[in-house]
Amino acid sequence: MEEVTSRHFFRHGKEQYAHERDDCHWCQLRHFPTDGNAPVTIVNEVDDQALPRGFRFINSNVLGDGVRPADVSFRSGCDCLDSTSCQFAGCQCLAELDEENDSDDGSDHDEDAVDAPRRKTYAYHMHGAKAGLLRSRLHNSKVPLYECHQGCSCTTDCPNRVVERGRAVPLQIFRTTDRGWGVRSQEALKKGQFVDRYVGEIITSAEADRRRDAAAVSQRKDVYLFALDKFTHPGSLDPRLRGPPLEVDGEFMSGPTRFINHSCDPNLRIFARVGDHADKHLHDLALFAIRDIQRGEELTFDYVDGVSQDPDDEQDGMTPCLCGSSKCRGYLW
Repeated sequence: MEEVTSRHFFRHGKEQYAHERDDCHWCQLRHFPTDGNAPVTIVNEVDDQALPRGFRFINSNVLGDGVRPADVSFRSGCDCLDSTSCQFAGCQCLAELDEENDSDDGSDHDEDAVDAPRRKTYAYHMHGAKAGLLRSRLHNSKVPLYECHQGCSCTTDCPNRVVERGRAVPLQIFRTTDRGWGVRSQEALKKGQFVDRYVGEIITSAEADRRRDAAAVSQRKDVYLFALDKFTHPGSLDPRLRGPPLEVDGEFMSGPTRFINHSCDPNLRIFARVGDHADKHLHDLALFAIRDIQRGEELTFDYVDGVSQDPDDEQDGMTPCLCGSSKCRGYLW
């Protein structure tokens, strides 16, 4: 760890070492657009281990072989005249939501206004101290988050572009004493606050199975593979959503969230986020705080989102859980 750190800080600013920058983790992180306001740092105060040499930091998903976004002719966005009008029923980005007259905090609009138009409520609070935070009623929900996006007419300040605007939280990747690498926030987080996306190489289901078979320990490979299956259904009108879902592989290329550890009692939760509805098969995996988190506290999420094994299942070959929480289920899968 000390050697690679020294090479970055003492050599990579010099032109004769420019060829080393492409493979340097610190150089990769400094190219993130969020580096100025929300940098990612790496520390190891436990041993001499460095991050995997073959790993590369990326800021957005990379599409693997056989994976394609929707054709431009199928793309669409809302034509709202301003950011506030996206809250109303005419916003195309919220077309698949049910109409609601109230919110879970009562602060976003006048509930007593008889003539108030019916709204399709954002997933986020709009005003006050909770502005930009995920609404409480969604914290334990499996409902996808529908956002405005770069194809919309509303501005980048639209309250419904929380994930679209990207990470605003400074993170630190650090070496734990017993679970490899972990991630902590460099500032306190509020319940409902967006942290970051889980990104990687998006691959076909067949390629994901091939990589599992090729891995020395297939269960270990599953730690990095997450299925984009929120909208998968055999009866879907979209042929891309009928078959096995695509998967995100973050083992060899990903962002800082790749190093977040599992916990059976987590402080983060992963949600499916949709921008352009034509790309539901490529939906984002967005991590939000589900309770207040102190500065420096390790960030964790449940890799299987609360799904536990049948107690009668055979435990031989199962992956033990090392989270150490009082709610530990004993095994991951």
